[in-house]
Amino acid sequence: MQRSVRPGALAVVAVVCALLGSATTLAIAKSTGWFGDGHTDTVVLTQASPSPAANRVDQAGTGKPLAGNDFDPAAIYRARASGVVTIVALFGSQQPNGSGNAAQGSGFVVSKQGYILTNSHVITTAGEGALGETPEAAGSVFVVFGDGDRIPAKIIGWDLYDDVGLLKVASKEHGLSPVPLGDSSKVVVGEPVAAIGSPFGNENSLSVGVVSATLRSIESLTSTYNLVDAIQTDAPINRGNSGGPMFDARGRVIGINAQIRSESGNAEGVGFAVPINSAKRSMEQLIENGRVRYAWLGVSTQTVTPILAQHYDYAADHGAAIQTVIDGGPAAEAGLRGGAREEDFRGIRFRGGGDLIVAIDGTRVASAEDVVRAVTERLFPGQTTRLTVLRGSERLVISVVLGNRPAALPGGGR
Repeated sequence: MQRSVRPGALAVVAVVCALLGSATTLAIAKSTGWFGDGHTDTVVLTQASPSPAANRVDQAGTGKPLAGNDFDPAAIYRARASGVVTIVALFGSQQPNGSGNAAQGSGFVVSKQGYILTNSHVITTAGEGALGETPEAAGSVFVVFGDGDRIPAKIIGWDLYDDVGLLKVASKEHGLSPVPLGDSSKVVVGEPVAAIGSPFGNENSLSVGVVSATLRSIESLTSTYNLVDAIQTDAPINRGNSGGPMFDARGRVIGINAQIRSESGNAEGVGFAVPINSAKRSMEQLIENGRVRYAWLGVSTQTVTPILAQHYDYAADHGAAIQTVIDGGPAAEAGLRGGAREEDFRGIRFRGGGDLIVAIDGTRVASAEDVVRAVTERLFPGQTTRLTVLRGSERLVISVVLGNRPAALPGGGR
């Protein structure tokens, strides 16, 4: 994956979206199943342990949702632009004369305490080396407000798996206008959205569009694991928008703008945002202990449809078929079984014969994404989950003690 470069002069470009050539775009599309390869998700799952109230971001005093149901981009901009910031990150031997490496992105204020959300790839070198490598944090980070004031910021931490970064500025340094956070689980396809950020260094720029799709599982820029539940949009998202907010019609943040997939790397492509519910979970853990806890099941799964179920003789029309079980992982220890030799069925690479997951802790599973989503919302490392699986015609309930997610997938797979 080709990445944006960080020029030596003043931060002209952000690591907002990969600059993808057509071949790279096709490779990504295939890996996510858009071109008929099927959809395989590695089930490596995240969950925030409950954080004490003292560690949670206090959103008291944030802007209230805008009145009415009409989509008014001008009203959203008037009410929220002051809470959106430009982020300038300096790396390596950056000197006052402009030599060294710099990056520019966007972010938004989420509390009067001075916390600011952005993407991890804006404030670290994540994604520039081999995926799974430990990234380098920026040596210095500055937050530029709408009035031009540039304030130093402290990096609280980052989450590579959901591409979330968290900064903090001293509230006494500048007036803060926190923006309200919404609920990404309620986002629907077709609803209008507004994005505010600094594309190509043009600070506080507004773009609008609609939600094109929800619950997307997309390849991450910053880790070897897919980012689940991404929000897809046709709103123009260019380099420099990365880390900025995506607002709903009532001016609530529903996502963090993170990627664009296009042949040129510019805004005619498909944009994606990290769902704000995932970002809030990451933020609470970063405030609490400076890192995000992720759990690991240690299998890869693929969605089963009625035709696949009939062809491979599964006892249910829907579910998540285990493709591979990683040796020594939690699933292997619990006795879960993967599929047989991989073969091609109607353009889908599939391993039949493995366990079919149909429920987790009593909640129905209809797809590979459901497995990721269910455990993400409820479980964390060390916790036991009960998987209901079909093994041939036999129905089993298997308890699995979840482990800690490794930085890179064993064997180099996804």
